[in-house]
Amino acid sequence: MKSIAAVVLAAVSFAAAPALCASAAPQPTKPVPTALYSGRWYEVARTPNKMQSDCQGATNDFSDWSRGDFSVVQTCHKGAPNGPAQVMKVTGQVLPSSANAKMKLGILGGLLSREYWILDRADNNDWAIMDRADGRYVWLLSRQPNLSAADRAAALSRLQSLGFQVNKLAFVQP
Repeated sequence: MKSIAAVVLAAVSFAAAPALCASAAPQPTKPVPTALYSGRWYEVARTPNKMQSDCQGATNDFSDWSRGDFSVVQTCHKGAPNGPAQVMKVTGQVLPSSANAKMKLGILGGLLSREYWILDRADNNDWAIMDRADGRYVWLLSRQPNLSAADRAAALSRLQSLGFQVNKLAFVQP
């Protein structure tokens, strides 16, 4: 039973990794439309972490939006984008008074949960920067498996201006 609890806790906290943000976590910069909490998001880059080591072709499928609550199926393919799938189902809730930019994701009915923030997004919502509230982990997500060169440059520039060390990010094979 202890080993199961340890695995679950690691899955939610994404095991210790070096912080990529020079200071405390930046605050979200703009409201988030509820449409961001539906459909598929592809992982483009992330803070290296133990839970996602050797993870490629990572996706997050949001569904069941209902007044701030939603479900997410996170899929990671080990070794290669077509490698064996590792799937985790989580529930989410947008935090009140956050302009939809802050959420809590949890497993086991929310028994174990963490707060995450959408720090920024493209005006057309093609990409988003998500961070754990403590600033230790950041993800660059996209609506498409690959960002255009212009969108990638804009998103990386925004990450850098938020204080993240983009040269230390792990880029995911789509």
